[in-house]
Amino acid sequence: MDIESMLWPGWQLQWTVDPMDVEDRIGKTAEAVVAMVDSESLEGGGLLLHPALDETLRDLFRRGAFEASPGVTEVVPTLGLLPEKYAIYAFCPLGEPTPKGIRIAAGGIGKAAAGLKVSSMKWNVPSSAVRAIGAGAAAALCAEGLLLGAYRKRTYAGEKRELPTWDLRFVLERKEDGPDWDRGFLTGVHTADAVCYARELTNVPSNRLTPAKFAEEASLLASRYGSLECRIYDEKEAADEGMGGLLAVGQGSANPPRMIVLRYRGNPGSGRTTGLIGKGVTFDAGGISLKPGAGMEEFISDMGGAAAVFGVMRGLALRRIPANVVAVVPAVENMPSGSAYKPGDVIAMYGGKTVEVLNTDAEGRIVLGDGLTTAIREGADELIDVATLTGAVMHALGDVTTGAITNDEALLQAVIRASERAGEYVWPLPAHPEYRRMLRSSVADLKNHGGAWGGAIAGGLFIGSFAEERPWVHLDIGGTAWMWEDRDLEPKGGTGVMVRTLLEYLQGVSEAES
Repeated sequence: MDIESMLWPGWQLQWTVDPMDVEDRIGKTAEAVVAMVDSESLEGGGLLLHPALDETLRDLFRRGAFEASPGVTEVVPTLGLLPEKYAIYAFCPLGEPTPKGIRIAAGGIGKAAAGLKVSSMKWNVPSSAVRAIGAGAAAALCAEGLLLGAYRKRTYAGEKRELPTWDLRFVLERKEDGPDWDRGFLTGVHTADAVCYARELTNVPSNRLTPAKFAEEASLLASRYGSLECRIYDEKEAADEGMGGLLAVGQGSANPPRMIVLRYRGNPGSGRTTGLIGKGVTFDAGGISLKPGAGMEEFISDMGGAAAVFGVMRGLALRRIPANVVAVVPAVENMPSGSAYKPGDVIAMYGGKTVEVLNTDAEGRIVLGDGLTTAIREGADELIDVATLTGAVMHALGDVTTGAITNDEALLQAVIRASERAGEYVWPLPAHPEYRRMLRSSVADLKNHGGAWGGAIAGGLFIGSFAEERPWVHLDIGGTAWMWEDRDLEPKGGTGVMVRTLLEYLQGVSEAES
């Protein structure tokens, strides 16, 4: 299959791992050499790369022109002092290296190397990082940071985006660390590839990613990876099934909805299947409850949860994690028109409950209700939904932390532990019984809007009412799925948030069952 037919072709890299006593191979001199430095090495007089180049960096440091913080890099032309054309110095706290510090430092290297447009790098790996967290873990962090930092979203201008195609050479202190580094780096490349796939999907303009196009992408994804299965419900099949929530939200658009199901059977011997449900609103105008015009272009990202789920499925296939997952994406446009659903309507949902519509801009929870029912009917034993659900979550947590709500504390804590390993922030919101009063309706089982207060909680609890007593966690990425400016490893545009967390969670599930 032609990989270019997919929206994200993937990173094209090659790398080797050598011990420090190996001389440069003839004809394999890199264009740039990388050194990771910290405050101690900058203040000292030891050799970093070359005495003259090192003194240039230290002079910049003394002047305050080179900031000692993770992610900061300095590019110094070597002027023939080294075989490589450029030296890339990257700050990293090496005395007590942390996963976050290593990731962000590697991200700075990725940005610098992409800006230089070099095709090859020699990377001197600090032995302190290998000793502190292990060669495999350090390599995975470097790969993730390097590629997440180098990613820039596709544009539709005349100049075509060119992704880096690096030839990397890692130089380690100990030869015996090489195999672990090699395996760990491959895992990190696969993880970063999955995140960047989610980013790419989130950034696609909505006229180029309609619900039908989204479904086609799911089919391409399954075709590329034989370990994935795909089932698409079009609008007629959705009607035959009784997916009333999906159909109601989509009825105002000229582009009909789709219910997308992807399945990964990584552990046939296990009886456990995790359901991942991603909000796939490819554009959200708010429907009849129309959004303000200013900033509405951002709502091409209202399928950020679905993009994350697609990214996880790609990551599962690449990393071959032995877990069973059914992914469900209700893909729909929420548009105003003469045929759109309206405030005051009562909808019959797929799971049998009825919903009174008070605000058509609270549409994500409606389609996710049908998504949870679909995942349950596909055999899911536990449920995790990911959604750009509310603006209210930003009032609580800003654009830094994902909000979470659950009916099962053990599942939530497992997800939070995974987020800590992945370097993403998740914070639990309360789910006390009193909050459920916000969803009481006088004419239906539920209403889709709980009022001005506790909006992120009300939205999450609405979705959870369709979990049918299964363990369930809701992840509200309304503040974290999209950035207006670059920040550390997160670029302007789609972030691919929660892909790393969910891959870590599923890796943990597989290890617990082994």
